[in-house]
Amino acid sequence: MPYGQAPALLAGEPVAPLGAHPLLLLLLQVGVLLALALLLGRLAERWGMPAVVGELMVGVLLGPSLLEWAAPALTGWLFPKDAGQFHLLDAFSQIGLLLLVGVTGTQLHLGLIRREGRTALQVSAGGLVVPLALGIGVAFLLPAELVPGDVGRGVFAFFLGVAMCVSALPVIAKTLSDMGLLHRTMGQLIMTAGTIDDTVAWFLLSMVTALATTGLTVGHAALAFASLLAFLLLAATVGRAVAGAVLRGTARSADPGSAVAAVVVMMLLSAAAAHALKQEPMFGAFVCGLVISSTGQLTPERLAALRTVVLRVFAPVFFAAAGLRMDLTGLADPRVLGAAFLLLFVAVLGKFLGAYAGARLSRLTRWQALALGAGMNARGVVEVVIAMAGLRLGVLTTETYTIIVLIAVVTSLMAPPVLAMAMKRIEETPEERVREKAYG
Repeated sequence: MPYGQAPALLAGEPVAPLGAHPLLLLLLQVGVLLALALLLGRLAERWGMPAVVGELMVGVLLGPSLLEWAAPALTGWLFPKDAGQFHLLDAFSQIGLLLLVGVTGTQLHLGLIRREGRTALQVSAGGLVVPLALGIGVAFLLPAELVPGDVGRGVFAFFLGVAMCVSALPVIAKTLSDMGLLHRTMGQLIMTAGTIDDTVAWFLLSMVTALATTGLTVGHAALAFASLLAFLLLAATVGRAVAGAVLRGTARSADPGSAVAAVVVMMLLSAAAAHALKQEPMFGAFVCGLVISSTGQLTPERLAALRTVVLRVFAPVFFAAAGLRMDLTGLADPRVLGAAFLLLFVAVLGKFLGAYAGARLSRLTRWQALALGAGMNARGVVEVVIAMAGLRLGVLTTETYTIIVLIAVVTSLMAPPVLAMAMKRIEETPEERVREKAYG
């Protein structure tokens, strides 16, 4: 019987517990990833970068890009190519992702979002349209060898455009938190515009999926849009009423643990609801965080314990695990490397130009516009997830998958230093200092 495959169960027979060896590997994987993520995260901070930079590099070092090539026997034992074993680590990581994005949503200042909503929309629109158009255009310039033979160039171009226009909400959230910028107005605008970008990008991805499989129809597009609106409507009405009632109930307890548990339950169920409606689960968790914030029933102090566990345990493991599927050895091919440089240039240029233009149209200063462009330029694991979807759909070759992964890593590493440089030139306001005291 293949490794990790359980025997068929008879009717009424209880499910066997997780095997001893898979459990051992899971414990070792989480322990090793967390330890190295904390170590490299601390080193990144010493070099003036956010911890997330070091955390992202852990998976790259332990995966096929380095350790699998240098010590294949060790990698094959610790990270076996077994779907069941990998999915155990994926499940742990996904919980961390959902809680990270959800907790970030609770820290957004809704009054500021309403006041600066037009600015966020303009920045988001620029950050979507420009890289989407450039990505589609450059796709027609790439060699035929980088396009799967059974995929039309138009479908490939549409997919590449979507990959160019995403922002990585989890990476943005962790970067802003590491840099102490989440309370700043620019940090709030980056999160809001990034959320809009990712929401539209996931919607566009569903369109590409339909094109690559059954063919896109008006009915499919209408259904996808209707499910998005239905989720937002339910969250703003039923979800807000339920969240308010639950949080009022937990407020009667002096133990903050009841509030933490309730928040985790709501975030996970909201993610599940979004997934059931064919939306991205982390979008559901983020909306849940916004809904919780809108009730005014939860103080930052009661969520302090959850933030600590998420930011110091779950999130580092998630970012470290994300790199385990990255194989950068394919860049040894000069043809692939040349295309990688071209696409990286287009990705960075498109996101910066689009976000910068949207910010300047909103009469923000050039340093504020540069900060918004830098923050939204981080693609991170969201682009990796999209690349994996493209590989699964047959829209990408192994080489183009590797290129998109490279863009995800490089743009995530670029964002912090450029963001730090711009934010040093933006004076902190009294309102921002009040928010900093509230959220620490």
